[in-house]
Amino acid sequence: MRGYGVLVVAPLVLVACSGGGGSPGGEGGRASASRGASTAPASGPEDTGLIDADPARLPASRADALAFIGKVIADPDSFGPGVVRRSPYESDPATWPVLGADCAWQRKKPASSVLATRSRSFEVPAAGGRGPLRLSAVVTVHRTREDARWEMAESLEETMRCPTQQLKQGELIGSLVSGSLAQGESTQNSSEDSLIEYGQYRNAASGGDPYPYSWLQAQSLQFTVAVTGKGAKGWTDAEIGALTVQAQSAMLLRLKSAVEKQS
Repeated sequence: MRGYGVLVVAPLVLVACSGGGGSPGGEGGRASASRGASTAPASGPEDTGLIDADPARLPASRADALAFIGKVIADPDSFGPGVVRRSPYESDPATWPVLGADCAWQRKKPASSVLATRSRSFEVPAAGGRGPLRLSAVVTVHRTREDARWEMAESLEETMRCPTQQLKQGELIGSLVSGSLAQGESTQNSSEDSLIEYGQYRNAASGGDPYPYSWLQAQSLQFTVAVTGKGAKGWTDAEIGALTVQAQSAMLLRLKSAVEKQS
């Protein structure tokens, strides 16, 4: 497995698909259409986790959750120099990505377990013979920690269910390898649960050649945060991985700061 910094550093491969596709839909997040997944959420005592949260600081309404997302979600500086906003920059908070029975992603009304969710789109513009690198970030606030765990479990199930997934018309991802690390496994101490998926991204608009692709998602408490990197000409796995890990780490630090008990 390729190294992606502090979040994923071990040979944890759980699911490998070479059928040509699979992974987060749209410009950031992912979600199953139902809870009929065969993969159960990680079990454990409800008080486990890396964050000593103040209950008064946890969002309890949609308005609170949207305000929380605004504090946590990545901005261009979270990735590093050279990253700018894409247009449209933010998704409609009334929708989130759902993987359909046809293995194509579409935006639908969020599940009842979701208080709020939002994604943002970024890019490193084409320059110096390299194509435009597309990046995205998403934060989802669930009603409970168990709901957030279900999202993580379903994310792994989706790769097995759909060996080929269509992001948008003309956009596919494939040759995927997926895996997870719970808190305390290997050196994973950034979140309660961490997922990675990497493989190849193909875009018909840029000729359909395969380029590196990576997706990271982490869960702590009732929250999930995710980052996607869709490669282009001249970009390496390591470069894309460095950008996605940096943004993911920034969001996890912001999350901790937003809910942790004050000394």
